[in-house]
Amino acid sequence: MEGLQTTEPASSLAADQQFHFVANSLAKLLETATRELARDREAAKASLVTASHILQAEIERCAGANGSTRGGLAAWQIARVRAYIDSNLHRTIHIRDLSAVARRSPAHFSRKFKLALGEPPHAYVVRRRLERACHLMMTSVEPLSEIALSVGFSDQAHLCRLFRQAFGQSPANWRREREIPYEPTLRTGMDENIP
Repeated sequence: MEGLQTTEPASSLAADQQFHFVANSLAKLLETATRELARDREAAKASLVTASHILQAEIERCAGANGSTRGGLAAWQIARVRAYIDSNLHRTIHIRDLSAVARRSPAHFSRKFKLALGEPPHAYVVRRRLERACHLMMTSVEPLSEIALSVGFSDQAHLCRLFRQAFGQSPANWRREREIPYEPTLRTGMDENIP
């Protein structure tokens, strides 16, 4: 019992130091994004993307540490499945594909995935597609129909229905509220000289 008590504070101290380091990094990035938002929108976006990646890595680290104790997937399985999903959002993703990546049977994989990440695989894939669609709406001038297809939705209506369920508004309104310019690419080379 005494051996456990002497090692616990050291691991607790390391966890506290890790938390403070991550929290300070995120706070600095968010402060930079806030400061740069009015002057340099691209710098603000870069800070927010970096903050998002740091936070996602910390969530994955915690999920990996907690997932094995709760009976979920191992950290390597979660990382491989997430990478597979992110690189294949543009196409149909089946449970059998994900379970093969994690080297588990489909039924076992589905149960363990939900334990590890708190949502079923299909819901996770839909959420990642919506997140990617949001990113594309903020960083490109592509029409919603092309964005929908590029992230794996069957059409623009499919994107709009799921987007409205998740965010309570249409993608077009969401994009407009963030003042993201949309310019249809209907111009030809001859039109470039016209103001």
